[in-house]
Order: sequence, then C-alpha cells, then structure tokens
Amino acid sequence: MSLLTLLIVAIGVSADAFAVSLAQGVRLRRRVRREALRIALAFGLFQALMPLLGWAVGAQLNAVIAPVDHWVAFGLLTLIGGRMLWEAFHPAPAEGGAGRIRTRRLLALALATSIDALAVGLSLAFLDVEILPAVILIGLLTAVLAYGGVLLGHRAGNRWEKPAEIAGGLVLIGMGTKILLEHLLG
Repeated sequence: MSLLTLLIVAIGVSADAFAVSLAQGVRLRRRVRREALRIALAFGLFQALMPLLGWAVGAQLNAVIAPVDHWVAFGLLTLIGGRMLWEAFHPAPAEGGAGRIRTRRLLALALATSIDALAVGLSLAFLDVEILPAVILIGLLTAVLAYGGVLLGHRAGNRWEKPAEIAGGLVLIGMGTKILLEHLLG
C-alpha cells in the first residue's frame, strides 16, 4: 500500500473523530485549547491502538482468510463508510452543556470513533502494510484533526460536521472498491 493510499485511509478513519471534535468544540466556552489537547490525545491514542489490535487479530487469521482477503477488506471498508454516511444523514440528538467533557465520556467517544479503525487494522493485515508506520500515521493525523476540529468547532459551530462524515464515508468506500478492483483486475 502506498503512502498516499495509507494517508487517504488515515483521513477516512479519522473523519469520525474530527466530526465529534467539531461538535465538542461547539459546546466549549472556556479552556478550549486545553480541552482540545485532551480530546486530541484520547482520539489519537485510540485511533492508533485499534488498528494495531485489528492487525494482530487479522495476522492470526491470514492463512484462513487469504483467499478472500480482498473481499474482506472491501466489505469492512464499505460497511464502515456506509455507516458513516448513514450517521451523517441521521444524526443523534444533540446534548446540552457547555463545559469540559468528562473523562469517562471522552474515553467512550474515543472508543466509539475508533471502532472503524479496528476494522481497518484487520484489513491492513491482509495487505502488504508495515503496521507501525501505519498506526503512527493514523494516530498522529487523528490527533491533529481532532485538535483542529475542537478549535474550528468552537469558532465556527457545527457547519462542517456533516460534510466531514460524508467525506470520510465516501473515502473508505472508495478505498475498499479500489482494493477489490486491483485484485480482480490485476
């Protein structure tokens, strides 16, 4: 997998974290940079650890799944992308509040936004990808986007939350389709 392709996948899986960060930024009234750093660290760490976990599981199953690995990668990425598109058009009800996000809630959000990264990690196990650079890239990119998302959300409101979800979903579906087509046509 090329660095550009990996970067595109990293952007795709970090779209959930970016969208949630935007929403959290809208809610904040004070200590915005400090809270942005907490959110960025939590999201970045979970987004790095989950694909590593998925890759470890996938590496154990590689011999069994190798004949259909392209279909697995396509299916997982398409399901994740489809879920992101669904959530963009069917948002959850907004919560009230204007303060610091509690640690328990922050960890729950970090876990929830990184489930797709677990599935991506599983897909990476079936492709020729060096996992450490991949998870570092995914984690760092997510942290940067989450930090920026909080600051942007604080300043601009939730105007970009839906487009971020849509873009992330389309990117993941496109990457899954690309993997499938490369295998079938190549």
